[in-house]
Amino acid sequence: MATSYAPRGVLLPIARYIDLHTHTTASDGTTPPRALVELARNRGLAAIAISDHDSTEGLDEALAAGHDLNVDVIPAVEMSTDISEGEVHVLGYFINHHDRRFQTLLRTLREARLGRARKMVDKLAALGMPLDWGRVQTFAGSGAVGRPHVAMAMVERGYVPDIRTAFDLYINRNGPAYVERYKLTPAEAIGLVRQVGGLPVLAHPLEGKGCLHLVPDLVMAGLEGLECYYTGYTTEQMALLEATARQYDLVPSGGSDFHGADVVAGAILGRPPVPYSILEGLRARHGKQRAASGPSRATGRKQ
Repeated sequence: MATSYAPRGVLLPIARYIDLHTHTTASDGTTPPRALVELARNRGLAAIAISDHDSTEGLDEALAAGHDLNVDVIPAVEMSTDISEGEVHVLGYFINHHDRRFQTLLRTLREARLGRARKMVDKLAALGMPLDWGRVQTFAGSGAVGRPHVAMAMVERGYVPDIRTAFDLYINRNGPAYVERYKLTPAEAIGLVRQVGGLPVLAHPLEGKGCLHLVPDLVMAGLEGLECYYTGYTTEQMALLEATARQYDLVPSGGSDFHGADVVAGAILGRPPVPYSILEGLRARHGKQRAASGPSRATGRKQ
């Protein structure tokens, strides 16, 4: 085990840290899967979860890179859902990402995302900011076209100074070029994650108007975890989330929501520092979930 020196020469183990919320070019990130794993290794992370939005297209590349680079890569996904107050995201860890039915659904979601991006480009043109659709697709590469790629094209044309401004002024939920997404409820996303053997975790529950009030119902739907450690959360906020996790018997998780290119303001890979023990806790809960072949908390049916 690696060690570091404490005062008076006492040897202590070096803490291992992880990041369980990251995105690649397979969805709306700006870093290819292998390059993201390399970045994680270079920053000393022991494990990383690749959790692209409604896509697992980058997982095989990332898993292979993790094997080569000695980084524990967790197969994951982030499901985008809607409620009346806004968006709610559900992370799914340890998923069987080769499940055919799951992939069919994800393709449907991605195709809806593509149509949504085209409509945003049309709205921006009507606002006097025409974009070349081919250029937007170029920014997406082989991944699904998303809002960050529209924002990159806006920056390139000089309509806005940076990606964050594009979101804030035009393509956020209340922006004049925003387009609604294909609808999926949080409970439906939780059920889908469980169907492919995954552990469902509620992502960044304090973002926007917050969705902590949904936790009791989502636990009944099969929620197993809560993202307690996240970019920009204060010590007090993280303590609140930890207390909520204890109250509802949810396992805590955490990550940066790193997309690259400042898509999520202030998101830095590996920050906030999340200890490896958090991953161990998720794995333990996942093991219990798989072992409990009886009725689920959600419906009383077999998973």
